[in-house]
Amino acid sequence: MRLVVNVGYVAAGAAIGGAVRYLVTVFVQSRAGPGFPWATMLINVSGSLLLGFLTAYLAETAVVRPELGLLLTSGLCGGYTTFSTFTYETFALMRDGEYARAGAYVVASVVVSLVAVFGGFAAARGAVHLQRGGM
Repeated sequence: MRLVVNVGYVAAGAAIGGAVRYLVTVFVQSRAGPGFPWATMLINVSGSLLLGFLTAYLAETAVVRPELGLLLTSGLCGGYTTFSTFTYETFALMRDGEYARAGAYVVASVVVSLVAVFGGFAAARGAVHLQRGGM
């Protein structure tokens, strides 16, 4: 039962985070124009800042219930940007002196994610081609 409740908190936070991400994207990109993904960069940096603050603050204080912590970290920050989780995990590896692992994690995450985007793009193009009657 606890798992279901926790999932509900994470889902609620993710809904809020996703909505905020969309609003920030519309607001920033409508002003900055299409030349550079300023909104995504702002979201990634601000989400990383927020997750860093929340994880440190919540670990050191008992001002909120654990469920609210899940809503704010995994939910809100995760819905706003998963990049914040990536940067926090990299920071945690570095903090623990695992510099080689942190470097490998960064390089592998970026390279493998780029390969995955290319693969997903190619798969979608293939699916569209098949849908349109191609062989």
